[in-house]
Amino acid sequence: MSSELINLEELGGHVSDGTSYHLPHYFHHLPDLPVVNIFGYDLQITKFMVIEVVVALLMIFLFVPLAIKIRTGKPLKGRFFNLLEVFLLYLRDEVIRPSIGKNAGKFVPFLWTMFFFILFCNLAGLIPWFGGSPTGSLSVTAVLALSTFLVVIGSGMKKYGIIGFWIGQVPKMDLPGPMGIILKPMLFVIEVIGLFIKHTVLAVRLLANMFAGHLVLAVFLAFIAGAAQILIIWIGVTFASVFMSVALSCLELFVAFLQAYIFTFLSALFIGMAQHQH
Repeated sequence: MSSELINLEELGGHVSDGTSYHLPHYFHHLPDLPVVNIFGYDLQITKFMVIEVVVALLMIFLFVPLAIKIRTGKPLKGRFFNLLEVFLLYLRDEVIRPSIGKNAGKFVPFLWTMFFFILFCNLAGLIPWFGGSPTGSLSVTAVLALSTFLVVIGSGMKKYGIIGFWIGQVPKMDLPGPMGIILKPMLFVIEVIGLFIKHTVLAVRLLANMFAGHLVLAVFLAFIAGAAQILIIWIGVTFASVFMSVALSCLELFVAFLQAYIFTFLSALFIGMAQHQH
């Protein structure tokens, strides 16, 4: 099996962001995505940007009519709209409200949006020739985690005040004077560092799970080309690779929902922790 045909760096490029799509051979002449000039700065359009715009438009197309029907009090008709309602109600009643508690309602739209945006981006990565999922890019997951971080500290400071929120990071403990002077600043530093680490891990967890799954899938398919020199071996490897790719794709479908749920659940927990201090 030729090692030149199975190049992890090249395979990683197929599931990473780029300026073009890896389409079948007869479409390879398509030009790279354009560069757009915004306020005097050149912005390179990438394939993940295109997917994110498509996902955003899809969410508008799906949820604006749903919201209009709910506002007017009309009963939802159709299995698809009923399915969306099941997801929305489950997230609100079983994830967001238990995690945040009182005043959870004002965070529901944000967390709904996060869940479905991540979910649709994850599912987009399963479409052939899309070249990976936007949530397999650190630039995307970092912005998502940063959005949660801003909501966490913003809502916390709005409720307790700027100084009150940051002082409240230290658990309330009855400590003697000298011990409190030493331990409380140390605990404050640890808690603040932990606050940043939690949201950093939020981004890295989503990135690692989505990128790794797509890379493993690409490796399985690359085995077919790597075994092409010997017909008998190629036939056996092809059947095994196709079977493993189908099985892994089913697993990736589950992971797409799971990772969207975990990100939303942890975001709700972090917001709840900011709303209810030690």
